[in-house]
Amino acid sequence: MTTFPVSEKTHQAVLPQRLALESVRADNPRGGDETAHRPPAMPGTGRKHGRGEIGSGGTRPHRRHPKGASVPEGAGSSAHQAVFVLDRHGQPLQPTNPAYARKLLRSGRAVVHRHTPFVIRLKDRTAADSTIQGVQVGIDPGSKHTGLAAFTEHDGSRTGRYAIQLDHRGAAIRNKLTARSQYRRRRRSKNLRYRAPRFNNRTKPKGWLAPSLRHRVDTTMSWVERLTRWAPVTAVHVERVSFDTHTLSAGKSLEGVEYQQGTLAGYEVREYLLATWGRACAYCGTTGVPLNIDHIHPRSRGGSDRISNLALACIPCNQTKNATPIEEFLKTRPALLAKILRQAKAPLRDAAAVNATRWALWRALEATGLPVATTSGGRTKWNRSRTGAPKSHALDALHVGDLDTVTGWPSTVLVAKATGRGSYCRARTDKHGFPRLRLPRIKQVKGFTTGDLVRATVPNGKKAGVHTGRVAVRSTGSFNITTRHGTVQGIGHRHVRLLQRADGYGYTAHPEARHRAAFPPPPEDEGFHDGGN
Repeated sequence: MTTFPVSEKTHQAVLPQRLALESVRADNPRGGDETAHRPPAMPGTGRKHGRGEIGSGGTRPHRRHPKGASVPEGAGSSAHQAVFVLDRHGQPLQPTNPAYARKLLRSGRAVVHRHTPFVIRLKDRTAADSTIQGVQVGIDPGSKHTGLAAFTEHDGSRTGRYAIQLDHRGAAIRNKLTARSQYRRRRRSKNLRYRAPRFNNRTKPKGWLAPSLRHRVDTTMSWVERLTRWAPVTAVHVERVSFDTHTLSAGKSLEGVEYQQGTLAGYEVREYLLATWGRACAYCGTTGVPLNIDHIHPRSRGGSDRISNLALACIPCNQTKNATPIEEFLKTRPALLAKILRQAKAPLRDAAAVNATRWALWRALEATGLPVATTSGGRTKWNRSRTGAPKSHALDALHVGDLDTVTGWPSTVLVAKATGRGSYCRARTDKHGFPRLRLPRIKQVKGFTTGDLVRATVPNGKKAGVHTGRVAVRSTGSFNITTRHGTVQGIGHRHVRLLQRADGYGYTAHPEARHRAAFPPPPEDEGFHDGGN
């Protein structure tokens, strides 16, 4: 089972601060675990699903709607993800709720078209005979994770119907390309005494992106195309820039951090600092406590408000440092002083990756012919703060663009982790580079390929039972199946039934965070504010 990192939480601001850094809480306290592994119930099975594995039991649905909010007609009473529906010709219809999908399957009016995400196909209905309201898709692009949300909208009120968190493998691609370049460099230096220069033919086309960055665009577009095949998508909303300068309302010449004053002021600054300093105090490393925005070089001694002069500090460290120059404050810890000065000016690799791919993603979306509305990351967070939604990638996607209210969202999120489609290499090497294992040239065995989603029903023996998960094939016909409970080895191919072909993704599901109103308010002495030294 794949594990995911869980970020720390920072609490609500309660103390006054300068306008340039003023906003709501920088992160959401008690906002729930964004990466829990409790899977949802699958339609028609009453079982949980995770990374292509199914176990027994169900989940208790979270409350989707804030207290007192009205649920629009058609939003459904179920808290689970909606089920995609196709007509008899494979054309998308309006998504339905899991209860009605089970009714259609039991009555024989529909068949299962796809297992994950769950899609059914009607046998007695066409799109011309159906009423289709349409859905819209919101995209929150990121470096490691991209959030996608399918929702219905009526008079500015959105209702989330399906939520997806797409986990990229850009870092793995970058590492493999680095290893390949090192192998080639070694071969050139070892086997060739001389080779004519070839740098003149190394030109790159306009708009070229590195493979690790192109992967982020391609996988996101792949899921947008999938959603358009399974649902009647009418429009797409995507973040194109980090902050929209047209929303600024300041009336004077500004620079640095002060340039971000306005209706959405402070949101991008806080997210940048939280990511740069790892949600910890820069001076003592404490996490999970209220954090102040501290000026590394105090303003009273000529320090500026530029982002490179800002750091996070806990309240004791901020009060102790006050207006003391950092060189004097850390004179007994020179290593920490050098680290802080170096880290303050270090660029964010993930932020650079996002900024490099957002425009390429927007151009690719425009090429689909769908109406594409662009917005900024600052507005997305502003929307989420107004609706009281917790922080998650899927909920950010639901809040992209112009909206008034959000009436609800699914209680579970499908996590699609890009795993690739295997390797061309047919040998495994030891640490010295010598082959130690030869792999078969044919990847399909007995009709199965490694990564397929299967269900094995073993009637007797030590492995008796039903095992559902991803299969690893062997030439002998004895397969291994990885379920959510572990790996079961040595299952004969006669007991295995195919559920879904491998598509380059591993699937898990986790509960979505509840509405912020479901959590008690933070203590009055907690906050995230400007130190003001």
